[in-house]
Amino acid sequence: MHRIFGGVVPEIASRAHLTAIVPVVERALAEASTTLRGIDAVAVTNTPGLVGALLVGVSFGKSVAFARGVPLVGVHHMEGHLFATALDHAEAVPPFTALLVSGGHTLLLDVEAWGRYRMLGSTRDDAAGEAFDKVAKLLGLPYPGGRHVEALAKEAVGSEFRFSRPMTRRDQRLGDADFFDMSFSGLKTAVLHAVRDARLLNPPEHGADPQRALRASIAAAFQDALVDTLAEKTYRAAQIFGRTRVVLGGGVACNRTLAARVSERVTPLGALVYAPSPRLATDNAAMIARAGLFRLERGDIAALDLNAYASLPLPGLVAA
Repeated sequence: MHRIFGGVVPEIASRAHLTAIVPVVERALAEASTTLRGIDAVAVTNTPGLVGALLVGVSFGKSVAFARGVPLVGVHHMEGHLFATALDHAEAVPPFTALLVSGGHTLLLDVEAWGRYRMLGSTRDDAAGEAFDKVAKLLGLPYPGGRHVEALAKEAVGSEFRFSRPMTRRDQRLGDADFFDMSFSGLKTAVLHAVRDARLLNPPEHGADPQRALRASIAAAFQDALVDTLAEKTYRAAQIFGRTRVVLGGGVACNRTLAARVSERVTPLGALVYAPSPRLATDNAAMIARAGLFRLERGDIAALDLNAYASLPLPGLVAA
């Protein structure tokens, strides 16, 4: 329903959550061969995100916890993504360098232990997933755009276009404000100019697209610039903290080019890269349950006045 508008419409999202949450929970319980009586605790995402959508989950979670008399645990969405990869790979445990890339966030972290995180860098403007969506729109591709841009980029032959890798100057040093930070708004603008200069038209709904090769070349150049930037920033973090494990998370972690490029970049460090499967990379309940279990075991129980917040810092941040 959001594809019509080329992006998420908050009011529509909230109403869809209201419609879906009861049948989704009922189906989850049925597939787990249990009932609400078999639930020992309720974990719910309460930040960050669209407040209207979050409130639906928080209100439902509080109601279940109150009715059943079980603990309620509030979970930070990005901490959920940190735990997601470990559900696929038992070796994806601290200490490691984490790169969390999604439609709303791009975060570079040093994870010393579960619950102890150093925020090293983040995007100063567009998140990586947001940049993919905007470039997809410029290229006439469907929303959400990440997988469509990646698929189109695979068709590229040669390197007709090249975009600069933002904030990766060779003279940067540890301590510089932009050493770990990222920015993709300039890259998006460069793609916009390339599209205009190439006089790309919207692709036809039916029949052959005479400009498809040009579109593919721009898509590949954009993707290369973005993933090279992410790989370089991740390499810096892993090298400085001496990490031999790199964990990817978030919806953009589905991008195989990103995983391959990061792996290639950190190979000289003897580091291994762990990426989640697509079903655990995109937003899901399993990662929230896993992060919730960790918080529950620590005694981080929420009161029934738990609220939803559009943005809150990741819990457990220590000085970088």
